[in-house]
Amino acid sequence: MNQTVQPHSSSWVTFTYASFAAAAFLVGVGVFFLPIDLWMKGYLTMGIVMLVQTCVTLTKTVRDNYESGKFVNRIEDAKAERLLMEVSKAA
Repeated sequence: MNQTVQPHSSSWVTFTYASFAAAAFLVGVGVFFLPIDLWMKGYLTMGIVMLVQTCVTLTKTVRDNYESGKFVNRIEDAKAERLLMEVSKAA
C-alpha cells in the first residue's frame, strides 16, 4: 500500500498567499479609516493579529493530529500484514 502525496500546484499556493495578503490589507485599511480613537484601532488590530495567529496554530495542530494518526495506522497495518504473512507461511 504505497500512497503518494500530491503537492499543491504553484498556482494554488500563489492564490492562497495573494488571498491572505488582500484580506489582511483590506482589513487593515478598514481599521485605519474607522472613525474611532487610536487606542481602539490598536485594540482591534491586536485582536485581528491574534486571531490570525491562532488560526495558523489551530490549522497546524489539526494537520499534525491527522498526520500522526496516519502514521499510527501505517504501523498497525504493517504489524497486521507481518502477522498474516507469518500465519500464511506456517499453514
